[in-house]
Amino acid sequence: MTAGIFFALAAGLMWGLVFVGPLLLPEYPATLQSFGRYLAFGLIALPLAWFDRARLRELTRADWLEALKLAAVGNVIYYLFLASAIQRAGGPLPTMIIGTLPVVIAITANLRTGPLREAKLPWARMLPSLGLIGAGIALVNHVEITHLRQDPTADVARYALGAALAVGAVVCWTWYPIRNADWLRAHPDRNPRSWATAQGIATLPLALIGYASVWLWSALSGDSFPMPFGPRVADFLVLMFAIGLFASWLGTVCWNEASQRVPPALAGQLIVFETLAALSYAFVLRREWPQIETLAGIALLIAGVMWALRTRPEPLAAEGHAS
Repeated sequence: MTAGIFFALAAGLMWGLVFVGPLLLPEYPATLQSFGRYLAFGLIALPLAWFDRARLRELTRADWLEALKLAAVGNVIYYLFLASAIQRAGGPLPTMIIGTLPVVIAITANLRTGPLREAKLPWARMLPSLGLIGAGIALVNHVEITHLRQDPTADVARYALGAALAVGAVVCWTWYPIRNADWLRAHPDRNPRSWATAQGIATLPLALIGYASVWLWSALSGDSFPMPFGPRVADFLVLMFAIGLFASWLGTVCWNEASQRVPPALAGQLIVFETLAALSYAFVLRREWPQIETLAGIALLIAGVMWALRTRPEPLAAEGHAS
């Protein structure tokens, strides 16, 4: 359990990097950043797959189809929504909408029924931590909305679209960790690192098709954006490969390790580490300290996580006996 928590923390620190790309490359289309990141992830996974080829051969056709689904929803579509949201609404607002994931995933995991429900957490024990996390998210969101209202040049419609796209990202990443954890728990003999590499391999054809489609559309529409790597070639390539290595592959490895050690409802709350990391990176890029209200919200987020760590799942047998 303790090791799983530290793996979740490491994953959150690395996943926070994905919020940096759209802020550092604002002139790049979100589609190019999404497909570029996962093209880099797929290329990084190729040599790793060679070293892991014995384990990857153990995967069945159904396993590879599952990896393809996870890659499409949890990688490409999720980041397409997220990058588009950040470019339209800035860093903190989408970050805090994504920050609702601990609450959404925990509730979704607890509402599920089926053979994997042994990891359920008692609602009465979950509510205090969920309440603290929800209050923290609300405080930080309030600060960002106040900033928006005070800016006379702000495009409210653009910000609203950014918020809606962030909600789409939340939907994708509510489905992904629960589905991924289900597969890992159903295959405890499989190596989490190999499963992360398999998802990278599954991502590669999707990213290739997507990147080629963006390039073709740019050529046919007469877009002045310089393809294939944009106006800042070195910055784009370095950032895509850095995010592909640390956030996509290594972050997924750490999360897979965590998913095998903690129940999904608790793991959902530990995703708050990603929110805290992303907020920190956003304020570093802004070159400003967060306001007192924002710091209070962050403190509540941390308190909610600490409370969640004290919660232990009820065995399925106990739940059935109680019913």
